[in-house]
Amino acid sequence: MISGISIAFLSLAALCAITYLMPGFRRGGLVRTVIKTLPLALFALVAWMENAPVLLVAGFALSAMGDAFLAHEGDQMFMAGLGSFLAAHLLFAVLFFTWADEFAPAWPVIVAICVFALGFGAVLVRKAGPLAIPVAVYVLAIAVMGITAAGVGGLVLAGAIIFMASDALLGTEKFLLLTGSRWLKLTAPGVWVLYIAGQAMILAGVLIVVAS
Repeated sequence: MISGISIAFLSLAALCAITYLMPGFRRGGLVRTVIKTLPLALFALVAWMENAPVLLVAGFALSAMGDAFLAHEGDQMFMAGLGSFLAAHLLFAVLFFTWADEFAPAWPVIVAICVFALGFGAVLVRKAGPLAIPVAVYVLAIAVMGITAAGVGGLVLAGAIIFMASDALLGTEKFLLLTGSRWLKLTAPGVWVLYIAGQAMILAGVLIVVAS
C-alpha cells in the first residue's frame, strides 16, 4: 500500500497530464513545458519515496527531461528528447532483465515485438533522412525494453507495450505524416495518453513487485 503523500503526488501528476491535453496548454512557452514535465517528475519522486529500484527512478527522471525537451519545436530539441528517452529505455531494460523470471512463455510476445520493430523501424529509418541512424538506435532500444519486459510480464509488460505504442505513434507523427495533416489532431493527444498510461502501468507494476 503506497503512502498518502504518494497518492497525492500521483493525483497531481494525473491532473497535469489531463491539463496538458487542453488546447491552451499545447501552444508552447514555459507553462506548457512545466505542465508536460511534471507528471514523470512526480512519477520519479513517488518511485523514490516508495523505495523502487534506482534504475526506475532514474528512468522516470530521464523521461521527464525528455518531455521538457520535446515541449519545444526543432530538430535539436527533438534529438535531445530522443537521447533522454533512449537512456530511459536502456535503464528500464536493465531493470526488467534483472527481474525477468522466465522468457520461454513470452516467446510469442517477443517475436511480435521483433517483427514490429524490424518492419516499422525500417519504414521510419527510410523516412528519417539525416536522423536515420539515431532513429534506428532508438527503435532498437525500445525493442530491447519491450523484450526484457516480456520476461517480467503483468503490468510491467502491458505498460512497456503501451509505451512502445506511444513511441510508434510519435514516429508516425514526426516522419510519416505531412505538416497540416488532419490526422495530427488525433496523433498528438494519442501520443500523450499512451505515454502517460504506459509509464503509469510500469510504475504500478514495479511497485507491486517491490511490495510483494
